[in-house]
Amino acid sequence: MIAVWGLTWKELIRKRVTLMTIIMTVLFWVAFWFVADAIAGERQGMSIDPSLDLFGKFLSGAMVLTLGFFFGAFAVSFLAIFSSVAAVTGEAEQGVLQSVLARPIKRSRWFMGRWLGFVTYGAIYALLLFVSIISICWFETGVIFELTVLLKSFALFASVVPLLVTMTMVGSCYLSPLGNGISMTMLFGMGWLGSTISRLMGAGNVELKGVQTIETISGLIKMVMPADALQQRMLSELFSISELSGLININRDLSTFSISGAPSNSFLIYVVIYAAALLALGLFVMKRKDF
Repeated sequence: MIAVWGLTWKELIRKRVTLMTIIMTVLFWVAFWFVADAIAGERQGMSIDPSLDLFGKFLSGAMVLTLGFFFGAFAVSFLAIFSSVAAVTGEAEQGVLQSVLARPIKRSRWFMGRWLGFVTYGAIYALLLFVSIISICWFETGVIFELTVLLKSFALFASVVPLLVTMTMVGSCYLSPLGNGISMTMLFGMGWLGSTISRLMGAGNVELKGVQTIETISGLIKMVMPADALQQRMLSELFSISELSGLININRDLSTFSISGAPSNSFLIYVVIYAAALLALGLFVMKRKDF
């Protein structure tokens, strides 16, 4: 299993997806730093009572981080999806899987080795992106977070990696790499749309008939693809929304990027069970499938 883990890392480093990820990340850092500087500079040009400046800095930091993690979540999610999109079927089509499984290695160990390789690869990239976003925000706004808050937030930010890798690898047992990539991208988009609708409705930005039906549909979508819901919980923990609710209305200033309707602890438990069930399904299919 360790050998498969290492081979997965070597394969990912050689792939063009890694090079493209590095290039796009650098471009993201440049654009994000420019936006963060613009938001922080706009506030510095205003004459504000020093007693209220603390809340002003926090709001500026919240706006910067919300924008940063909005695009950062997409980067981490798509890396997790497209790095593992050909994990099973793609290897079988190229004849690599048949040569590997002919050796004295259990299919479950091969599957878990690939899974660990993809997850650790994505988690390290998530850590790099998380630290860079927090660092740029601190440099521009001066907002500092407690270590426990950062650790909890990072755990939620990176939790989409094992979830999406597991879902993609299960899909790769049945679909071709192209079909699996399209399906996962559409499913991720549906999850983001469902979470966005719930967020807008929770903030009171939209008023529609049949609200109960829409909430039910968006809730079902989030249960099937909870990636963006985890992102909302991460931001809620990072900004301590529940603790600041009586002091400041941060959602009013964030507008479209408001953090409302963050999932509960029960939902997080559901996500863990959901991901574990999918992983078990992937292992079962791997053992039974004829390649």
